Amino acid sequence: MSFSISQLLRDLGAAWPAPVVALLLVAGALLAGLCLHWLAFRLLPRLLRWTPAGLDETLLRRLRRPSRVLFPLAAVRPVLGQLRGPEAGAADWLATAITIALILAVTWAAIAVVRAIADWLRGEYDITIADNLRARRIHTQVDVLATSSVIVLSMIGGAIALMQFPAVREIGTSLLASAGIAGLVVGLAARPVLSNLIAGIQLAFTEPIRLDDVVVVEGEWGRIESITATYVVVKIWDERRLVVPVSYFLEHPFQNWTRETANVMGTVYLYVDWRVPVDRIRAELRRLCEANEAWDGRVAGVQVTGTSAEGVEVRGLVSAADASKLWNLRCDLREGLIGFLQREFPGALPRVRAELERTPDPGTGEHAPR
Repeated sequence: MSFSISQLLRDLGAAWPAPVVALLLVAGALLAGLCLHWLAFRLLPRLLRWTPAGLDETLLRRLRRPSRVLFPLAAVRPVLGQLRGPEAGAADWLATAITIALILAVTWAAIAVVRAIADWLRGEYDITIADNLRARRIHTQVDVLATSSVIVLSMIGGAIALMQFPAVREIGTSLLASAGIAGLVVGLAARPVLSNLIAGIQLAFTEPIRLDDVVVVEGEWGRIESITATYVVVKIWDERRLVVPVSYFLEHPFQNWTRETANVMGTVYLYVDWRVPVDRIRAELRRLCEANEAWDGRVAGVQVTGTSAEGVEVRGLVSAADASKLWNLRCDLREGLIGFLQREFPGALPRVRAELERTPDPGTGEHAPR
């Protein structure tokens, strides 16, 4: 025995009015779609329990909401196409609306799949570990490509949905007929957006910056907090945010302190008297570094880098695992060396020298200082 919607409509039409039959069929299709969604998301988690944890659970979590809309719409659309009679006009209008909603729901589901894959990849690479260079590279590429894919899918889904309206379809045909002028106008208007979008994709693969990189941009020191398809957010050390177009990092020079590794070196300057014991400062700097957790054990040296009539410039060069630790290390060393000189060699602290001469007083002939 074969079953078809047309046969069901004929059977029900003989017993009830056509509008009632149409309403019952639409309601039944909606209910069937919701039941199918409920059944699928009740059974799939149990089936996936036997598979390794990862992408499948993330896909289910992301697809739950769009599929709750997609399943009923997909069930109702065939029913509306079978309706005939006085209710056919309203059914055609409703079928167009549901087709548009179905296209948007499919777009929503496709975006959910992209985001699920992005979530899974981020979870596979931990960015909080000490040696996180590879993880930051993957996170940066995933973020940029996922954002770009979402934009492209949204544009395609919106365009397909608009093409369901005859008036929009005619406009689209006219634009295609005059594609040269229209393309030029649209290209000029969309140049900033498109340039940043293309720059974002280029940035994801050339990797001048990555998430959590330490950079100096426009004279501001900070970390890359987020990278979107069109702009980059730099978290400045004082909690401000510097928002920079993506194309900036391909067109302007900037400093990246963690391009290959987070290890950095820094300096501690002291301006002291000529009588300073450099060897004792060198030994004290080494002792302070060994007692400080921020020092990475690579570099700890002292050199005299300048002299003047007033005194001597002594530079301490030290290293740390990252820029934040280096900042704290430099501050601690500066404070420790100043305290060391105050305690052990107060005569080496900066001072101003002046020579006093005595000249004869014209009235008494005695020498007076001047």
